[in-house]
Amino acid sequence: MSNSLKLSVPEGVPFIDYEREFDFPLADVFRAHKEPDLIVQWLGPRGYKMDIDHYDFRTGGSYSYLHTGPEGVPYEFKGIFHTVRENEFAIQTFEFGGYPDVVSLEFMTFEDLGNGRTRLRGHSVYPSQEARDGMAQSGMEGGMSEGYERLDELLSGAKV
Repeated sequence: MSNSLKLSVPEGVPFIDYEREFDFPLADVFRAHKEPDLIVQWLGPRGYKMDIDHYDFRTGGSYSYLHTGPEGVPYEFKGIFHTVRENEFAIQTFEFGGYPDVVSLEFMTFEDLGNGRTRLRGHSVYPSQEARDGMAQSGMEGGMSEGYERLDELLSGAKV
């Protein structure tokens, strides 16, 4: 699989856009974003352990989880799922515990490309240019790329 993450950090606006294609059916990619027992297997960079407090991927649901890195430092993340349309779309907030009060609004669109392939597009809006720049410089691209590689591995080896 040679699908790579395309990340765009446009100049002068507090947005980050991304796109990633998967060689798997839309329903499988969506389900891997929805079910906690699957998300814990792929979300985040390699070498990190994920502990989910709760993860309710539905309109009005919320999530809270910890990623613990190889050095033992925990990183907390939480948010609210504002809108979830099965196999189509999700809007959520995203907050990193290391930067409280900085909440981004994220839009994810799942697109069926036919022939068992899916495109995921994301658009993240930050409260300021500074917050966006901090996220862009945080290692986000590497973490997302590794996570999506892990998702490919999960979908190729598991019946999802």
